[in-house]
Amino acid sequence: MNAAESGPHPQRFEILIVPEHVNGLANADLATAAIRATVVTATGERGASGYPRYAGNGVVADIDPATQTVEALLVDGAELDYGLSARAVPHDPHHTPLN
Repeated sequence: MNAAESGPHPQRFEILIVPEHVNGLANADLATAAIRATVVTATGERGASGYPRYAGNGVVADIDPATQTVEALLVDGAELDYGLSARAVPHDPHHTPLN
């Protein structure tokens, strides 16, 4: 069984859209470098990638819950521009994304 088929999945993630040059930063630092951040909620569906699909605020993402890797992503119906990347971090219900 692969990660896409295993056990219960987190119901929410925060998606951070960051410039690629900030790769390697810790999650807290990524949050301050994000040009867009939003909370996505599990839809109960699987995306074309085979991973659980999450959606919210114009963002649709297939996320591997085991590794928190964003496997597929649309922002406002489009792919990310060159030079940007998306990170999924655990959703903290006490934190509200700033943008």
